[in-house]
Amino acid sequence: MEMKPYKVPRVHGPKIAAIGGGHGLSNMLRGLKQYTENISAIVTVADDGGGSGALRQDLGMPPPGDIRNCLTALANTEPLMRQLMDYRFQDGSLAGQSFGNLFLAALNGISPSFDAAVRRMSQVLAITGRVLPVTTAEVQLEAEFENGASVIGESKIFYCKKKEDCRITQVRLLPEHPKALPEALAAIEDADMIILGPGSLYTSIIPNLLVDGIVDAIQNSPALKVYVCNVMTQEGETEGYTASDHAEAIFQHSAPGLFDLALVNSSPIPESAARRYAEEGAELIQYDAKRCAAINVELVSRPIATVEEGYVRHHPDYLARELMLLHAERSFRVAGAGRAKVER
Repeated sequence: MEMKPYKVPRVHGPKIAAIGGGHGLSNMLRGLKQYTENISAIVTVADDGGGSGALRQDLGMPPPGDIRNCLTALANTEPLMRQLMDYRFQDGSLAGQSFGNLFLAALNGISPSFDAAVRRMSQVLAITGRVLPVTTAEVQLEAEFENGASVIGESKIFYCKKKEDCRITQVRLLPEHPKALPEALAAIEDADMIILGPGSLYTSIIPNLLVDGIVDAIQNSPALKVYVCNVMTQEGETEGYTASDHAEAIFQHSAPGLFDLALVNSSPIPESAARRYAEEGAELIQYDAKRCAAINVELVSRPIATVEEGYVRHHPDYLARELMLLHAERSFRVAGAGRAKVER
């Protein structure tokens, strides 16, 4: 029997701290803003490739790409403005660079800090909720592999992983333990639900957990904590990984039991799409419930994925709906407490 949609006035919707980066986080935010205005997207700043990497190197600013994607996802503006933010120049010295990145870079130049620039862009785009860089420190991501090899630079991990042909054992930020943005910590502490992912395990999710104070804030929060597991393994990062492998990697880089619910996909994936991914060394993630149970992670299977132009993606509307239903199922408000207490 189909469950009824989760309906609460958006202004009274749950306080959500969504932690991650890349297209996975921004895609989820598009769905979540239909249910609640109380969203805090906490975004990694370890990217050093593409247009973001160029601005980072040229201007000495944090990479704007993931931040810009989240701002655009939460924007409440005319379609033309969203199209403008996503526009990429095709020719000349700006080829490949997005207008949104340049706009955020310009705001950074006239603002006292990068997080202030993000706030100003949030106002221009009239976004739902907030977008917060997890830190404003200048950081790089280093990865170590099973054979002892290592590489520095988020954009280089894919190629090094393919070359070494072995698993990543650890990632770290350089310099280590940068201070978290105070607003990010406050958002986690105030949240009714904390969501990790979806997104690249080692380059979008885990880097946030390496920022000083983030893991402690998550552990100390009574909020419902959910990891949104990817549907497919990722070439150059998580080949051969199961759901428990993803969870264990997160725990290894943070703390055991950081979350106890993992939301996984139950929608069927066409064989044609699976074959396409197999050609790139990727496959459907195996949801190994017994192994997950052994590390105290409960798998919750819901129809949250779709296939678009041959690519498997979390559907923003389906994912957001199931997250809100999960919150409603697992949480209740204690009279007079003013925040959610979680029943497990």
